[in-house]
Amino acid sequence: MAGLATTVGSGAMTNSILDIPQADVLLVTGSNTTEAHPVLSLQMKRAVRQHGAKLILIDPRRIELADFAALHLRHKPGTDVAVFNAMAHVIIQEGLVNVPFVQARTEGYAAFAAAVAEWTPERAAAIAEVSAADIVQAARLYAQAQNAAIFWAMGITQHTTGTDNVKALSNLALLTGQIGRPGTGLNPLRGQNNVQGACDMGGLPNVFPGYQPVSSAEARQKFAAGWQTPLERLSPTPGLTVTEIMDGALSGRIKGIVIMGENPMLSDPNLHHVRQALEKVPFLAVIDIFLNETGQLADVVLPAASFAEKEGTFTSTERRVQLIRAALPLPGEAQPDWQILTSLANRLGAEWEYENPGEIFAEMAGLTGSYAGISHARLEREGGLQWPCPTLDHPGTPILHTEKFSRGLGLFCPVDYIPPVEETDDDYPFILSTGRILFHWHGGTMSRRSPGLEAIAPQAEVEINPADAARSGIADGQAVRVSSRRGEVIAAARITSRSPQGTIFMTFHFAEAAANLLTIGAVDPIAKIPEYKVCAVRLTPCQESV
Repeated sequence: MAGLATTVGSGAMTNSILDIPQADVLLVTGSNTTEAHPVLSLQMKRAVRQHGAKLILIDPRRIELADFAALHLRHKPGTDVAVFNAMAHVIIQEGLVNVPFVQARTEGYAAFAAAVAEWTPERAAAIAEVSAADIVQAARLYAQAQNAAIFWAMGITQHTTGTDNVKALSNLALLTGQIGRPGTGLNPLRGQNNVQGACDMGGLPNVFPGYQPVSSAEARQKFAAGWQTPLERLSPTPGLTVTEIMDGALSGRIKGIVIMGENPMLSDPNLHHVRQALEKVPFLAVIDIFLNETGQLADVVLPAASFAEKEGTFTSTERRVQLIRAALPLPGEAQPDWQILTSLANRLGAEWEYENPGEIFAEMAGLTGSYAGISHARLEREGGLQWPCPTLDHPGTPILHTEKFSRGLGLFCPVDYIPPVEETDDDYPFILSTGRILFHWHGGTMSRRSPGLEAIAPQAEVEINPADAARSGIADGQAVRVSSRRGEVIAAARITSRSPQGTIFMTFHFAEAAANLLTIGAVDPIAKIPEYKVCAVRLTPCQESV
């Protein structure tokens, strides 16, 4: 969001899932789409199989999409900016820039062109450990396509240079004018259901709903009036991010934490640090549907309703707002989140009175222009609507930035390559990257309670290249100790060429082999996202059972 908000003015997927087959070229990077977004990936496969689209995959691992790719660049983890800058260099040097688009709809081109002048394919190839010819081919395929779309996920953003990575991708779209039409665009794939909606509703430390900055006096006055609350209660100072909250708990700045629907004891980096913070904070409340690893540390656990037991809306990765309805009765003492939060707020001195989620949505829409034309009643009649939808007769917006960008002109942002915070050495010679598999979800709070899924994927595995396994004396299925400067875990070796030499891969679904005991707590300086995708580890065969 931070990168796209800077370059085009809106940090959301620009296009719709159903126009993916209209692309002539799909550039997918940092997204194991078939496992993390399996339904959406069907449209990518359809574009390739039925419409002849060319897929460019930029990913260190040989994921399933590699079978559909016309070109696969297996770059070294953490070298994304070098590759993207070199692609931009080729586009400029070979006269593939969409000059009318750049002149009419962008700013900052001259400074950007100067910045990438030295980023030859050969220079990037040496850093990223890929072929310079492949970088040139990727640039030509993307720039010369009639319609080309870029897709990415957390493989791009979960770096200390995550914001720079997104800006570099945006630069490619601005150079070529591959935005604002069907089959084009800049398309971040959200990592969790309704994370787009949570951000839209103001679930960020620096904005009100609809990304209206808390630093804006006009926005504060608007929300103070709409919420009928004194202006001085709405601070102009942004709050803390997740990683900053943990640091604040350790320093004594944070006295109480409420965690809702999240399991940081598995999903946050450097879990020893997280445990220390959650054990030190004077008060910890957890709102969840199961007692997970984080809930076991809580002073109070409040039972919540699952997705199947509550009403409201979800906003999908393509900005589509959809109504959800309860399919099951509430179990035991469980309550929907909005009722729990309302009760908590009123005990803290508020006077909130809501009868149902529709009233809350109406209040939000009345203060948020992009949602102003949406209501529960309209969603009931018409189905899902994509924001911005500013009026009650507006049909919604399938494609953003068709005539102008949300910020006016698209902004070229020169970014330079910065290595990962922690690189390999003799003591820790392997790069660890983390991610997901198809059969489990995030911290496993729900999926690991499914007997069927647990039978398919019952244990943590560490994915090791055959050459690395042979040098390390590791056999397939053997227990392996994976150690970093922060901790160690034991997992079963999975010998496969999916991971390149020098890189191993683990999921973070398994509490008994929590990969985030290993990951580093370094964060992107702008977005504050941790560097989950690169840290240095070593492998040791061991006799313990997995």
